[in-house]
Amino acid sequence: MSQDGSKKAPFERIGRKLDTEFNEAAQKLDRESERVISYLNDEVVPAIRNHSSKALRIAADQLSKLAEFMDKDKGRSS
Repeated sequence: MSQDGSKKAPFERIGRKLDTEFNEAAQKLDRESERVISYLNDEVVPAIRNHSSKALRIAADQLSKLAEFMDKDKGRSS
């Protein structure tokens, strides 16, 4: 092997090794991303919807009470 050939071989091996490691890291990121998306869809979104509807019910109840109060107060002002 020439001097140039022996110098290129280590760089080629390092390049292949880095390529393999980056490829494995990318695959791990893909799997982790899928896991996070599944968690959000299965756990977080339903919880937000549940709490949001509960908050709307509470707000509706409070608005109803406010409307009743305003109606009663209107009768006293007349």
